[in-house]
Amino acid sequence: MYILGINAYHGDASAAILHDGHLVAAVEEERFNRVKHSAGFPANAVRYCLQAAGIRPDQLDHIAIARDPKAHLLRKTFYAMRLPRMTRDRLVALGRFAEIKGDLAQACDVDRKQIRAQVHRVEHHKAHLASSFFVSGWDQAALLSVDGMGDFASTMWGFGEDRQIGSDGIIAFPHSLGLYYTAITQYLGFPHYGDEYKVMGLAAYGQPEYRDEFRKIVHLNETSGFHLGLEYFVHHTEGTEMSWKAGVPVVGNLYSRWLEQRLGPARRPQADIEKRHEDLAASLQARLEEAMFWLLNRLYKKTKAKTLCLAGGVAFNCVANGKIFAETPFEKIYIPPAPGDAGLSIGAAYFLYHQVLKQPRAFVMDHAYWGPEFGDHEIHRELQARHGEMSRSGGVLRKLDTEADMCQWVARRVAEGQIIGLFQGRMEFGPRALGNRSMIADPRRAEMKELLNRRIKHREPFRPFAPSILEEATSRYFEQSHPSPFMLMAYNVQKDKIGKIPAPTHHDGSGRLQTVNQGTNPRYWGIIKAFEQITGVPVLLNTSFNENEPIVCRPEEAIDCFLRTPMDAVIIGNYLVEKTSAQAPQTVVSGCVSR
Repeated sequence: MYILGINAYHGDASAAILHDGHLVAAVEEERFNRVKHSAGFPANAVRYCLQAAGIRPDQLDHIAIARDPKAHLLRKTFYAMRLPRMTRDRLVALGRFAEIKGDLAQACDVDRKQIRAQVHRVEHHKAHLASSFFVSGWDQAALLSVDGMGDFASTMWGFGEDRQIGSDGIIAFPHSLGLYYTAITQYLGFPHYGDEYKVMGLAAYGQPEYRDEFRKIVHLNETSGFHLGLEYFVHHTEGTEMSWKAGVPVVGNLYSRWLEQRLGPARRPQADIEKRHEDLAASLQARLEEAMFWLLNRLYKKTKAKTLCLAGGVAFNCVANGKIFAETPFEKIYIPPAPGDAGLSIGAAYFLYHQVLKQPRAFVMDHAYWGPEFGDHEIHRELQARHGEMSRSGGVLRKLDTEADMCQWVARRVAEGQIIGLFQGRMEFGPRALGNRSMIADPRRAEMKELLNRRIKHREPFRPFAPSILEEATSRYFEQSHPSPFMLMAYNVQKDKIGKIPAPTHHDGSGRLQTVNQGTNPRYWGIIKAFEQITGVPVLLNTSFNENEPIVCRPEEAIDCFLRTPMDAVIIGNYLVEKTSAQAPQTVVSGCVSR
């Protein structure tokens, strides 16, 4: 049985495909069209998934879409009468969903009549919950999904057992922790879709001096969980404009003039960041954490479960995630690599397979490597095509005979202060580079953060980089030992280790870590292990392989990024490309060990 899951006509459009309950492939549309958070129909992602499964469109049995127009119909109807602009935008989107088979046929260049698969609609938050629980490997768990808005709900909680997800409650429009965070993100001068993570990084530099005011913005209560102080927002009165057309998604202004009257004038984009802005960001983050822990502790009282599955866009808040162990009774947490809307494609497919079709569970998502990969032949062909460009200034041929030689070579260069690109295997699903499309550097060098931000990433200086650590060494360097394979937890660095890894340690002494398991990524684990043997430190600084663009997907994108930035070398598949000097852009390519 083949099931195609799709997140379409929304930000982070994506596709995923299951074969008899096992995930075959999952990928975001942005990886192909190079548009960050790309919306619209994920035509390229769908084509890749079918190719990875080795099937034609007419061989699909089911198509699962993470949108249910019948969900919360009364509330939708109520706001439809009050907010005509919002209604117009949503009717356009729903109209597109009605033509899902036509868009699929067009993407695959087949007649619509050939698409025989049955189309199923899955409620937004149930798909979020499914994207976490059904791939966690756990028989039972408490479930929580928190995001901006989907099917007119922002939050859903419940309990998962075997093949069933039970929803025990929701928080509906207009109350939303996701919209709360987005509104203050806009107010702080970060207007683009997906900018919330920047403000999370900025919060570490401030103090929650505005905590009392923020408690008026988000109210906690026993009956509903939380509600917003709606006078601070406009989305419920003006119907904020949102665009989910193909290309970059756009969300209109969410905060009100009242918020500016209470907190002061909004920061203009690109204006200097003042101490006030840092404190506002800290207050925003502090109130989010209070609300999340309030919800989670209520959920624990209801379920008594020690395991938690978390999803939704707010689950990207790794600072809050890392404090769950200290602030709640939960002992184990599973968050999928794409807890936001990209993960809806996986969630919709698994909700259909288990909850609707009653099929048994047999799959665990213990890694994020579900995207495109490229063989030595494809990589060599691209390198040969760029040979003249890369060897214009001369270079040195290198031959690395074994996998161990390759790991040692990379580790030595990183220890010497070089920045190395890793392009290997299947691309990561979700927004984090986890060793297959990463740049790595020496975490011991405090200046490395500024160098990367200024010379390569061209981004704000307050944004941190991630420490990748051998999973078995986690408790030696951090105050928690629970694995964080998808870089979705921030733990405090042990105080005696901050001086050993200053580059990826954030201003508040924490690190958004990735724990690296030898079984799921043996090459990346081997590089970190070799670095530990050289330096005594089982950690590398890890950042995504890109420069103000989506993470590189294809070999040509990796080469382009390598050539235009001050990276020193790149391992691309089983080939090595090295720059010989600051003046000599690139050297020739030498064969590396075949895995």
